[in-house]
Amino acid sequence: MTGFTRSAVDAIGSRVVGRRSEIEVVVAALGADRHVLLEGPPGTGKSSLLRALAGAADTALVFVEGNAELTPARLVGTFDPSRVLADGYSPDVFLDGPLIEALRTGALLYIEEINRVPEETLNVIITAMSERELHVPRLGRVEAAPGFRVVAAMNPFDAIGTARISSAVYDRVCRVSMGYQSEADEFEIVAREAGATGAGPLGRRAVRVVRASREHPDLRIGSSVRGAIDISLLATQLASIRSSSPLDESVGLDAALAALSGRIRLREGGSRSPEDIVRGLWAAHPLESDEPAGDDQADADAAPQTSSASPGKA
Repeated sequence: MTGFTRSAVDAIGSRVVGRRSEIEVVVAALGADRHVLLEGPPGTGKSSLLRALAGAADTALVFVEGNAELTPARLVGTFDPSRVLADGYSPDVFLDGPLIEALRTGALLYIEEINRVPEETLNVIITAMSERELHVPRLGRVEAAPGFRVVAAMNPFDAIGTARISSAVYDRVCRVSMGYQSEADEFEIVAREAGATGAGPLGRRAVRVVRASREHPDLRIGSSVRGAIDISLLATQLASIRSSSPLDESVGLDAALAALSGRIRLREGGSRSPEDIVRGLWAAHPLESDEPAGDDQADADAAPQTSSASPGKA
């Protein structure tokens, strides 16, 4: 496809922090008319990359949220019962589901959390990927328009409410692994998303804390970069309410407790609470020696206020 070119890679790279190699591989796979599966933990930019890609390549993106309620009928579509009574099973009374919409328009069908999709629904997706068409009872054959591809994403580390992806799916996709980004990249994301405070000392501290949570021995799952963004945003508001500074120790700790205690997942059998672990992480990663503990208004005045990129949904 002409939309998936070097210029698309450059355009996506201007909106997504880092990820140059992954962007190039995804663009190449879609340019080769292949289906793609992005695997990685939450907050690693999977959704952001795909939305930026659709915009850069000027192609439609049809979104589907993968969950246990995604039945084949919801994915494919159904006939309008009230109109069937009047007009019969005419193609005009069929209500396209996201899969049929993507097939007809040649769009990218983006399936989020594909490992939460029921097996019978996955079988329909596999058929559409393999045959580039679908036979719908009473509607007939729906052929894929040029450009139709399935792009799926999943968090392979979440075992609750998920199923193992079959080899039949993996055999039909190009798999791209997306791990956590570097500290510098995550800080840039926080700076873009959280404005002044995120671009300053508190943002750097928040990034160090969330990265440390991923290696904590008492945690099964640590926080994504979204935790650092929320620490920065919440600290800004708390400081305003308390007539204080975002760098005030109590302000930062309260922001961290609210932002991280629900994101982290404890290992079974542990005796510590999420709040206890967050307090320990916050204390273990103080402001760096070159980061003043006073007012960061100078950083606030110089920092960016808006963002054109986000860390993405997983």
